[in-house]
Amino acid sequence: MSPDIEVLIQKISRLPGLGPRSARRIAIHLIQHNHDILEPMLNSMKKVHDNVKVCPVCGNIDAFEEICSICSDPKRRDDVICVVESVADLWAIERTACFRGKYHVLKGLLSSINERGPEVLLLDKLSTRCQENGVTEVINALSATVEGQTTDYYIRNFFKDRNIKVSALAHGIPMGGELDYLDDGTLFTAFSARK
Repeated sequence: MSPDIEVLIQKISRLPGLGPRSARRIAIHLIQHNHDILEPMLNSMKKVHDNVKVCPVCGNIDAFEEICSICSDPKRRDDVICVVESVADLWAIERTACFRGKYHVLKGLLSSINERGPEVLLLDKLSTRCQENGVTEVINALSATVEGQTTDYYIRNFFKDRNIKVSALAHGIPMGGELDYLDDGTLFTAFSARK
């Protein structure tokens, strides 16, 4: 095997969810479909590399001059900020078109095991944005995991003496979910957070 192919496989295997075997299959597929997949992919990757960056205000990934399209949209509410763990979570919420405020993307959740402390939350930056924009509510749209709940608690505590409401997404039974198929934790949360 060519050293170039070995390097390609190593690079692909560093992507989330891929190991050496999957990376090998992907590399072979890309090489076998050089003109219809690999070349267009290289062109797209070059454009992304040249044009896409992280928004200095919210942390979204977008192609922009100064700030991303969400932060620069005058039709979006400035008084509500949704806190998300990652850009993937931001994009998931945007797909629903249910939220018309602004975002704050964390650099991860609090985790003593992974040695991620409060610095990953960028709360000083969030606090400044809240003061400058008259924010009245911060919505924690975080995972229903121990790390997500710990982070939610920390953010609530951070804002407790300020005149800002901190809320979280509801957790429980998903739309179309049948009770018999749900795990105990989901049922417990649904009962505890009932309206």
